[in-house]
Amino acid sequence: MTVTKPVFDRLGFWLWVGSFLIVLGLALWSPDTRSVVHIYGHGSEAFLSREPLYHVQAAMGYLYAPAFAALYVPLVKLGPHLGSVLWHVLGFGALTFAAMRQVRKIGGQEQTWLLSFGLFLALPMALAALRNGQATILLTGACWFLTLSALEGRWAESFFWATLAIIAKPTAIIMLLLVGALRPRLIPVLALAVLLVLAIPYGFAPADYINAQYQDFFRMLTSMTVDPTGSFVPADFTAPFTRFGMPLSESQATIVRVVAGLLTLWAVLQFDRRLDANISGLAIFLIAAFYMCVFNPRVEQNTYAMVAVPAGLCIALLWRQRGAGAMRWFLATLLFVTGLTSVDPRLHDLFHLWFRPISISIIACLLVGWFWTQGRQNVPTPGAVAHG
Repeated sequence: MTVTKPVFDRLGFWLWVGSFLIVLGLALWSPDTRSVVHIYGHGSEAFLSREPLYHVQAAMGYLYAPAFAALYVPLVKLGPHLGSVLWHVLGFGALTFAAMRQVRKIGGQEQTWLLSFGLFLALPMALAALRNGQATILLTGACWFLTLSALEGRWAESFFWATLAIIAKPTAIIMLLLVGALRPRLIPVLALAVLLVLAIPYGFAPADYINAQYQDFFRMLTSMTVDPTGSFVPADFTAPFTRFGMPLSESQATIVRVVAGLLTLWAVLQFDRRLDANISGLAIFLIAAFYMCVFNPRVEQNTYAMVAVPAGLCIALLWRQRGAGAMRWFLATLLFVTGLTSVDPRLHDLFHLWFRPISISIIACLLVGWFWTQGRQNVPTPGAVAHG
């Protein structure tokens, strides 16, 4: 079998766009069905009413910074239909344009094919998060733009994308720490972005109310654990152990997270030094997204949309190389099939929570190993290989 250029030159891209248009239609028809957007709206309504945003004991529900609640208010004012559509468009646009910027950065011939095939492979895993309107989609696009802007030394862009990423989800702090390690001169810019996000809600509500919300917010963040008996069961690396009757203790999981974090830091520093500048951003963001999914104690199954598109582009890039026939077919199939494990209720029950951390770990580790072999070679060599 051959993945031919005429078939995938634009097919994947139009499937990506077409699927999103269907999502927009569903959002217009029924904004609250299979959607988390109403949670964001409830948070903003509570902010306007000066009511508590967080349920600290449950550590569930609204898990976003007060700045998110303040800045989402305009979408609430637009109503559930138009507000939901604009929110979906914001996230989809950020992620899609980040992928397009990455492909332009890679350069070479057949960039359209590279983008199209990568989006095709990522679509099954990303579609559920797109449908739900999850902030993960906006977070992914913002963090990806932040990575590319920081590596290119664009201070203003880095400030903007860092600010947007933290507003989208607090877990963006992981990306900021990695970027700060990669480009220490950007640390003041990143710190200023964090301070701005912390300061934003004070412009929309009394200081006493905001201070109380921050107390609850930080208490809630520190109360999140991996205890499988709680109301939230994560889909991170602990899920397979829990599924097969070997749950990890909180201390064991914390040790694994710290070790994985140090390895992630070492890997991105190595790739920044070893890889060609055209592909180093993709490799670095893949590792960061992998860590933010597999080792995040609050990860849900749909959160793996964050790693879907960078992994798809990496596999498409691998596809253009000689001597990787078996591995590229294996990775492409595994990524695509992993996204299909929720299409049927029986498959969903069988693979829920535990399968994605395993499959994504396999995909990420093999891709990281492939990037490691590239050294400082220019990848890909423009026009060197057909899609055979």
